[in-house]
Amino acid sequence: MMPEVAVGGIARGVAVAANRRTVYFRYFKLVFNHGLQHGRVDTTDDQSAVAIWYTRDQVPLVESTGHYYEVERATGRYAPRFLLLDAIFETHHPHAPHDYLAYVAVDPRHQGRGVGTALLTNAHQTLDAANRAAYLEASNTRNRDLYQRLGYRQGAPIHLPTEGPLIWRMWRGQPTDGTPAPFPTDLLPHRSPL
Repeated sequence: MMPEVAVGGIARGVAVAANRRTVYFRYFKLVFNHGLQHGRVDTTDDQSAVAIWYTRDQVPLVESTGHYYEVERATGRYAPRFLLLDAIFETHHPHAPHDYLAYVAVDPRHQGRGVGTALLTNAHQTLDAANRAAYLEASNTRNRDLYQRLGYRQGAPIHLPTEGPLIWRMWRGQPTDGTPAPFPTDLLPHRSPL
């Protein structure tokens, strides 16, 4: 998800293309390593697609100071934009237990071939077998519509500040009667909107 958000609101903040490539490379290297250490990283056999998931069964701990320094080291003067986006997403994150699809990306040479859908379908089968819900954010209507076809329901959108794209909160629950679960309304109680 973050790659599409980056192209939207954050890309305007990393205005020089050469800087953008370097900043994104360092940032996503950090994200990938964090996923390996604290989450689950799924890839296709040919590594043309990747998804980073996190299990969210309780209120998350506040990120360590080290996380902020790592983001600052990776993104330099653009760190406030990345950290603000993290904070906004966390503020609007559902409280109900679920697996969080934080990032999904498909190599542009493989996009439009169902590679990402197949990767997510495989993850959904595992979640369904464990009776686990899933949550993600989508920042364009094309992806929002794809996620709806994969069983996600749209929640209240997130309005990003300063020209950022509209973000759709998406929930894929597991009700017992076979119908799509409604989007949970309980947000983290100790968080306040930014």
